[in-house]
Parts: sequence; C-alpha cells; structure tokens
Amino acid sequence: MAMGELLSLSFALGSRAGSAAAAGFSASGPTPAALDCPWAERRQWWLLWSRCPGLGWRRLGELERAFGGLAAAWRVSSTELAGLSGFGPGVLASIEVYRQSWGKDPLEAGGWSDQAAGRVLVPGDPARPASLDQLQRPPLVLHWAGRGSLWAPLRRRQAIAVVGTRRPSLHGRAMAEGLGAALAEAGWPVVSGLAEGIDAAVHRGCLERGGRPIGVLGTPLDRVYPRHHQGLQAAVARHGLLVSEHPRGTPVRRGHFAARNRLQVALAQAVVVVECPESSGALHSAALAWEQGLPLWVVPADAGKSSALGSNRLLAQGASPLLSAADLIAQLGAGPLGRPGAHSKASSAPAPASGGPEQLLLAALGQGASLEQLALALGRPGAELATQLLHLELAGRVRAEPGLRWRPAPGASA
Repeated sequence: MAMGELLSLSFALGSRAGSAAAAGFSASGPTPAALDCPWAERRQWWLLWSRCPGLGWRRLGELERAFGGLAAAWRVSSTELAGLSGFGPGVLASIEVYRQSWGKDPLEAGGWSDQAAGRVLVPGDPARPASLDQLQRPPLVLHWAGRGSLWAPLRRRQAIAVVGTRRPSLHGRAMAEGLGAALAEAGWPVVSGLAEGIDAAVHRGCLERGGRPIGVLGTPLDRVYPRHHQGLQAAVARHGLLVSEHPRGTPVRRGHFAARNRLQVALAQAVVVVECPESSGALHSAALAWEQGLPLWVVPADAGKSSALGSNRLLAQGASPLLSAADLIAQLGAGPLGRPGAHSKASSAPAPASGGPEQLLLAALGQGASLEQLALALGRPGAELATQLLHLELAGRVRAEPGLRWRPAPGASA
C-alpha cells in the first residue's frame, strides 16, 4: 500500500450511518440526504470547499443547494456562481484562484485527499454534537486530537465549562484548580480554553485527579498559545481532547480566541465563571449561557479587585453564586464518566459476536499494529479498516498513535 494511499484515507463514520445522520442539519444548513454523492465523498468535498477563503456556513450551504452538491459546484462557471446571493466579485475571485490551485479533479490520486486531515468532524457526522450546528455561526469543521470516546458525552452536552480571566488572583486560581479536581472526581468532562490563568488552572486541577479535560483552542492543533503551555496542551491531548475549528497552518488572530467561546458553551450543559474583569471573553461565554438557558454559576470575589469586577457584576444580574466546589458537585451529581479509572459505558460495552469483522480486527490488532500491517493480515483495504478503527476509537476501545498505528485502549476488552 502506497504512502499516498494511506494519507488519503477517508475517515467517514460509516457512509450509510453518516447519510442518515445528515438529516439532522440545522434549518439554515445544507441537506446532504438529498444529494447524489456518497457520504464519504461528500465529506471530502466539504473539507475541500471549507478551506476556500471567503466561504462560510451560509455560502457553502448555498453552493450545495444551488448545484445539487459540492462536487457539481466545483465545475460550474464563474458566471453561474455570480447568480447566487452573496457571491460578489471578491468572493468569486477567491473561488476562482482556489479552484485553479487544485485543478479540475481535486479528489484524484495526489490531489486534495492527500492533504485532508483524518481526525475531523463535518456537519452530519454522527460523532459531531448537534448543538454546534444550532449556533448562529457553526464551525465548518472540527479538528480534534486525543480520546475520541469523549465525543459521546459531548454529543449529549454532558460536560461543564469553566472560564475566567488570564490574570486571576491567588483565590481565583485556587478555586479554578479545586473545581477542575472536583469535577474530575465526580466524572465530569471539564471544558475550557487552555489560555493562561483560570483556563490553565482548571485543566491542571482536572488532570491531577485523573479527569478528562476538553481544551477548545483558538489556534490550530499544531500551535501552542501561550508557548509555555506546550506540556499542558500535550497532557490534555493525552488524557482528554483538543478541539479546534482552524486547520493546520492557519495564522493566529485575536478574533479566533473570542470565537471559541461559542464552542465551549455549545459543548457544555452548564457554565462556571471563576473570576473576570469587566472586559473579558468570559462575559461573552456567560451571555451565551444565558441566551441558551444554561445554568450559570459565578464564584464571588473581593469587590475591590479589578480582576473580578465583571464576574461580580454577573452576580448582581442574577447569576448563581458558587461558594465551593463541593456545592457545584452537590447540584450536578455524578458525571457521565464515573470516577477516574472506572470503565466508561463505551469501553465496557459488550464485545461483538465472535468472528465478526470488528472482532477479527481487534484480534489482528493484538497489542498494537500499523494500518499497513492490519491490511496485509486481514486482506482488506486500508481505507475500509481506517473507518472501522475510527469507530472503535470514538467508542473508546482503541487508541491512535503517531504513524498510523493503533493499540487497544487501557481497560477495553476485545
């Protein structure tokens, strides 16, 4: 199997299952169930078009509806595109340059599919939380790294977002660490932004108690900001999940950090603001939580501290005061993951019938193997095996490693 073929694997979450799930798009989005291309192929076209400058959720949906699919839209003339609403001269010029850069058949061998990322969720993928597609500006794609099994509770919004200032007081930092630890012990995934201050403190508290932190980044997965968080970001990827809507190589812009707030709130069932000043992204998260009817807790702080003026004002506006981590857990109850070290529901699911394709794959995997080794051992196409391996990863039964290798997840039974 050639390396180019390995890198062009289509990580569709099952073409038939994906096509059925696609009917759950938001009313403003595309309706892929009506399209005439297979789901795996449509995913590749969505990924390709999503990288075109100037195209967002609305314009992509318009392209798909107007021409019966994104594959057909690639081949229409600029004159036909000009007839669409919102496709002005600047957008048309951007599309023309982009299409020329990939040629007439971008999905052929050596083309776009050799560049497309494997761990990415597009609208309609079964693992993608539906709450994201209800946002005013849904993410076109979600790149991720870490434990795919955590998408299961995130789909049900069974996670708690903890946000706050980059420059907290000692009290605020201690509270954030305590909240991260308490949520981890209670089995709750902890969502935050991996920024300096409160974000970092809650992630560290979660990690110290063996929890599952969810880091929503304002940078691509291959960038670390701030730079000294390299070890922390790696630990979150190893024990939890990293999520970004930005593809690798995307320049870092200030607006990206504000935009991630909507993703953090959309993945959570409740939001906790630990400490923040009057101009803070945490206030944006709080406003989004209120708009969506989510519980909003705020840790009271010294009224004389500028770092807490914003969060204290939320209390005056009706947010629920949170005096201790124990109070939060008492109101939330046990989380979806159980206590650290316990098997998740996904990993303790009954094994498939003996001799089935999944069972044969796990048997061939042994203690670890590469995709090429599995393809040779089972006599099956690598792309087919990769799709099945991703299913198993999302279920928490296998772990992906660098170099297109997989091994059984700790505690997962074959």
